[in-house]
Amino acid sequence: MKAASGSTRRKGRKKLSPEEVETIFARFAALNPEPATELVHSNFFTLLVAVVLSAQATDAGVNRATKPLFKKVKTPAAMVALGEPALSEAIKTIGLYRTKAKNVIALSKALIERHAGKVPRNREALEALPGVGRKTANVVLNVAFGEETIAVDTHIFRVANRIPLAPGRNPFEVEQGLERVVPPLYRRHAHHWLILHGRYICVARAPKCPICPIADICRFEPKTKAG
Repeated sequence: MKAASGSTRRKGRKKLSPEEVETIFARFAALNPEPATELVHSNFFTLLVAVVLSAQATDAGVNRATKPLFKKVKTPAAMVALGEPALSEAIKTIGLYRTKAKNVIALSKALIERHAGKVPRNREALEALPGVGRKTANVVLNVAFGEETIAVDTHIFRVANRIPLAPGRNPFEVEQGLERVVPPLYRRHAHHWLILHGRYICVARAPKCPICPIADICRFEPKTKAG
């Protein structure tokens, strides 16, 4: 999951009405009622590790590295037993792999020492783990525990500013804006609908406006001519 960066043109565009926002999410829900993370995992621990590894990397790239890793490592104890050198070798295709390996071993030890080997359902406890920031905590809280959190990555940052659904100068501003405008009915899955929309339709270059399900509502101009 790549970190949010850059900006998109949003000045001078009319703010979306609550009815338009409702329509956007109703359409997303109709097309994909139960969206899910594309990070492959088998339990809360492997989810946490995958999300930590996804910083500045694609989900597909993380999945390629973790597929063989997670076949033999499924718990904090197993990760500690594997050790940092072996973990580094296993994830060397992922950017910043040495730092990430160090953090994953450290957070595994912290989970054992502080939480009996369990992933905590608490933002403060999650963010106290090595390598875990607000975005990672939001993903884990949403995917593992069904919390109505929104982790603003580069896709959500772009989409929220481009539509503009919740314009902001940084990920935290966008997160706060989305929390204000997303209707309660759609808050649990808003995170994944927006990521998937940005990943496959509202891409950074040449967004696929002709096949976009919300093109008639989106204020982005000029619309692209080819999908």
